[in-house]
Amino acid sequence: MKDYFAHETAVIDTDCSIGNGTKIWHFSHLMSHCIIGEECNIGQNVVVSPHVILGKNVKVQNNVSIYTGVICEDDVFLGPSMVFTNIINPRSAIKRNTAYQKTVVKKGASIGANATIICGNTIGEYAFIGAGTVVTKEVFPYALVVGNPSKQIGWVSEFGHTLEFNENGIGICKESNQKYQLKNDTVLKL
Repeated sequence: MKDYFAHETAVIDTDCSIGNGTKIWHFSHLMSHCIIGEECNIGQNVVVSPHVILGKNVKVQNNVSIYTGVICEDDVFLGPSMVFTNIINPRSAIKRNTAYQKTVVKKGASIGANATIICGNTIGEYAFIGAGTVVTKEVFPYALVVGNPSKQIGWVSEFGHTLEFNENGIGICKESNQKYQLKNDTVLKL
């Protein structure tokens, strides 16, 4: 029994696993063997390639390309027209289907509109990737990164608000009053 919504123009290949409560919108294509968690929202004109894994409550905005090798954990946000890559050195005339690299987007991370994520990297928990950023290396949990190539300019809370740390390395999210500790380029929620 189908417990998800798919617009009539969506194309869903065989052997896809789609979680309850998920919505798949206009002109999107879910390719064979992809795994989509519960309560996801797949926007208009999205492609999800074979063997991609999306966790629970992943929000994929319009015009996003998610290629084989990508794993998004729960509560990830993928902004409009952002894209993943899966080959470091693509050539049209050379088949490299066995050279796909793994990219992991950890729980709660957000990736802004038109960002590009170069394959083989991990985006840490609750990291925030600014619009138009080109990620070329690992991103720390709770990091705020922008630019081309990406550069870390700060830290964010689980709510996506900028964190400022005192001399003891303690920061407080003004919206939630959650406390965080910064130590050795690592942020921990207290």
